Formats: sequence, structure tokens, C-alpha cells
Amino acid sequence: MQDFDIAQLRTFVAAVDAGSLTAAAPQVFLSQSAVSEQLRKLEERAGHPLLVRSKSGVVPTPAGERLLAHARRLLALSEAAWRDLHGVALAGTLRLGVTDYFRTAEMAALLARLGAQHPQVRLCVTVRKSDEVEAGHARGEFDLAITMRIVEGGARRPAGDELRREPLRWAAAPGVRRARGEPLRLVALPDTCSIHRFVVGLLARRKVPHAVVHVASGVAGLHSALAAGLGIGCLNESALPASGAVALPAPHGLPALPQAVFRLLPPRAGEAAFVAQAREVVKAAFA
Repeated sequence: MQDFDIAQLRTFVAAVDAGSLTAAAPQVFLSQSAVSEQLRKLEERAGHPLLVRSKSGVVPTPAGERLLAHARRLLALSEAAWRDLHGVALAGTLRLGVTDYFRTAEMAALLARLGAQHPQVRLCVTVRKSDEVEAGHARGEFDLAITMRIVEGGARRPAGDELRREPLRWAAAPGVRRARGEPLRLVALPDTCSIHRFVVGLLARRKVPHAVVHVASGVAGLHSALAAGLGIGCLNESALPASGAVALPAPHGLPALPQAVFRLLPPRAGEAAFVAQAREVVKAAFA
């Protein structure tokens, strides 16, 4: 059978988080020699060195980083299963950072699912631009973070678990079209927005004359500007408004657009078991 021993994975995660085998030993109730033996067997099972050992401690190898992500998920699932069978509720405060391009209805459904399954979990949700969410997550402001990135050919795949990908669309109020011979009237979010930067760069590369005529503070404001006929904008498909603006039908004479991908950012070192379990709930909602 090709699998891993859960106790060895737990020891591996403890060693990485603690930074040394000596510090990890009391956390898993083993002697240092027993920790070393478990890690030796795990590396043998993995077929790769998992840790770089030095006088200053241990750090994961590239293979170790890959296994670490799997190990955290497996340990979280194991603990969640134990809690479920023993009737122990998941409880605590979960700080969730989400890109403002994540569709509102889906976010509401996700929060409702978390609340229904784990009523003792207190949710604190912050909606920001993806760059701000990523920076906040790196600073430890969020336990879980969902961001959006544009998928371009040859681009390095961002870290984290992919939740969904969907196309970008040019959008405007019904009947609004780019006037021939005139610059494209572009409505967008501020230039801190990844879609804003991508679209402006794309139009410049394709030598499409354009001018940003309206800058909205958020997606709801962008919807209003589009519905008012102020210009043409770019949105991920699920963020198109239910009314007031539509995707431009082809042929619209504008450059083709790539896809956007939503990701759940990877765990930081030392992520609490409670957060790891909540991470699995979020991922399950998109399975």
C-alpha cells in the first residue's frame, strides 16, 4: 500500500514548525532519537530527503515543502474526523481575507456553510484588493485568504490551492460600444487593482487608444459606473452584475482576454489546527 504514516507526518510538521528535532521532540512526546528515526523512515517512504539539517536547525527541502502542504491537510482531516466522532465542536475566531472580485452570492453561501457546520466559529471577514489580502496574510492579519490572479501564458503558477478559474470579460451597459476613431473610455478600479494594471498594459501593448474616465472604489461602484454608460470595463465572469451591464458580444474589436484564477493562499508556518480544519471546509466547498 502506498501511503504515509500519520504519526511520522505529525513529527515532520512539528520539526519544521519548531525548527529543530530537539524542540520538536517534547511536542510529539518522543525522545530526540525517536524523532530522528521517524523522520528517517518518512524520508525513506517519500523517496526524497525532506529536511536540510544544520547546527542552526532544520528547514524543508523542495520535496519537504511539497509534502508539508499535504501533511498539514492530512493532519487537519484526521483531527476533524476525531472531533466529529467524539462530538467535539470546532470553535474559535477565524479571520478571513477575500478579494473583492469573489462573487458575493458564493461568499454568502460559503459563510453560511461554515456557520451551519461550525456554529461556535466566529467569522471576521475583510474584503480588499488581492494585493492587500496577500500582504495582510503575510503579516498574519488573516488566518485564511482568497485572492485572484490573472493567468497569462508562461507565468509562474502562484502558491496555494486553486479554487476556481474563469474567463475575464469586457463589459458595458447594453448598447454601449466603443466609438470608432475615439479612445476607449475605460472604467476601472484604482491602479492598485491587478485587473486595472493588466487591462491598461494590454491596451498599451496592442496600441489601442484609451483613457481611464472613471475610477471606482470597489466592484459595486464599478457596476454602477458601467450601468450608467460611463464606459467599458473588464470583470471576471462571475463578477458581472445581474443587471445594468453585460459582457460585450463578439466581435467587439477589443483584445482577447485570459482567465482569472482564485486561490486559497497556503498556510503559514505554525498554522493552528483550528485554522487547518477550517481550511479544509473552505476547500471542500469548491470540490
